[in-house]
Amino acid sequence: MKNIELPRKVLVGDNAIYEIDDLVEELGLKGKPLIICDRTTKGVAGDIVASELDHKPTILDNSIDAELEVLKRKVVSGNLAYVVGVGGGRIIDAGKITAFEAKKPFISVPTTASHDGIASPQASIKRDKPISLQVHCPLGVVADTKIISNSPKKLLASGCADAISNYTAVLDWNLAKKERNEYYGDYASALSMMSAMIVMEYSKKIMDNISVLIEALLSSGVAIGIAGSSRPCSGAEHMFSHALDMICEKPALHGEQCGVGTIIMAYMHDADWVRVRDSLRNCGAPTTAKQLGIPKEKIIEALTMAHTVRDRYTILRGGISQTKAREIASATGVL
Repeated sequence: MKNIELPRKVLVGDNAIYEIDDLVEELGLKGKPLIICDRTTKGVAGDIVASELDHKPTILDNSIDAELEVLKRKVVSGNLAYVVGVGGGRIIDAGKITAFEAKKPFISVPTTASHDGIASPQASIKRDKPISLQVHCPLGVVADTKIISNSPKKLLASGCADAISNYTAVLDWNLAKKERNEYYGDYASALSMMSAMIVMEYSKKIMDNISVLIEALLSSGVAIGIAGSSRPCSGAEHMFSHALDMICEKPALHGEQCGVGTIIMAYMHDADWVRVRDSLRNCGAPTTAKQLGIPKEKIIEALTMAHTVRDRYTILRGGISQTKAREIASATGVL
């Protein structure tokens, strides 16, 4: 039996943020919220949300781990009815985890489109190893295209790369089905692959119509909700990114690393890695170690250890040697 979770209401469009009070009313949420943002997103959208919902925002300055108990106590002691996350990946994840632990509904208000966690029932915490937590998906999502379009192009390019990375995640999932008889969801995988393909198709003009990217990332979150796991959107390319996070003093953005990982894993799958690379270039996302700002040797190290990051069967299987990693990374131009 699967427990499928999907958002109940999603608003996408220019000035959608000013409709958040109507969305809250439509969802039947009564009482005051905990509004979480950081110092940057407070000025971008947090103050607007606070004004619309008539409640002061809470600034998240530290890591999610450091603040979780404080946020949870605020919800409980203040008898707050729901949680609103206004920001990027860190803020959305903090909101999802806080709402889950406090047993309250969550509203997602992304200020950029840099990741597929906008609508998914998953959250990430970075510790010695990056940890994915199963939480509830947002009850509602408010994606204001005007605000998101004005976010840094680097973040939007990272979101494009994260969506494109679904390509190899689905190939890995299908491989696990064939070689390990793992459960494989046809609908979830098709939805995830469609998101990747549409972003690749629109890669040259996606910055002019950011709603395409937003809808692709929303669809990715829905695919995760249907599958009941991150399988449709997270394979060896994500494990490669997590490995870089663990070994690099200054890793690149999550989506950027996943995009480069997708080039490599598509090559290993004997899939269309050239199209992946060209689409990433069109979006303005990195395709090489140099563009990531990561030393070549760290790329090799991450490739050889990525299979140990989590218990997930992928094209990496039991791991690859340094020689093989260097050969693949060189053949694809990543080095």
